[in-house]
Amino acid sequence: MTDIKFRPIKLDEDNEVYQMFQEIPAEENGFYNTAYGLNTTEFKAFCQRRVDSSQGINLKAGYVPDTYYLLFADDYPVGVTKLRHYLNEALIKIGGHIGYSIRPTRRGENFGNIILQKVLEQAKLKGLDKVMLTIRENNIPSRKTCEHNGGKLEKIEFIDNNNECFYWIDIPQR
Repeated sequence: MTDIKFRPIKLDEDNEVYQMFQEIPAEENGFYNTAYGLNTTEFKAFCQRRVDSSQGINLKAGYVPDTYYLLFADDYPVGVTKLRHYLNEALIKIGGHIGYSIRPTRRGENFGNIILQKVLEQAKLKGLDKVMLTIRENNIPSRKTCEHNGGKLEKIEFIDNNNECFYWIDIPQR
């Protein structure tokens, strides 16, 4: 039985977390990993920015607070997700509330479902009653994961040379 842990990113992440961010591509299917290619000193600054953003500190113009969460299997980092606390006009057009990625060497082990379930729990705690995800049409694994977790396809739009699927997931507040 795998021991699963899920927590926000912190200031003093270890080398295993750093290595996960180096394994996840800089851009893949619309998920941007801005920690890719950073050295360890730059990664510490990245973690500081992520913690600050979760508290709404030092946000760039047009950005909204977001929290990065990490998924661990038997204390080994396997995935990252971000939850935007609310949407602005730009995020309604593309981006949505949630983005996530599983490190390539651990894909196909159901971690996508687990990380999405866990971040939906966090969205509920933040008082969100529904969340939007935008997923590239050809990203079948992520679309299946979203649908498995209650995602309903609202529309497909051609944006920046990609067909983007707009999904909404209702979050029961019981």
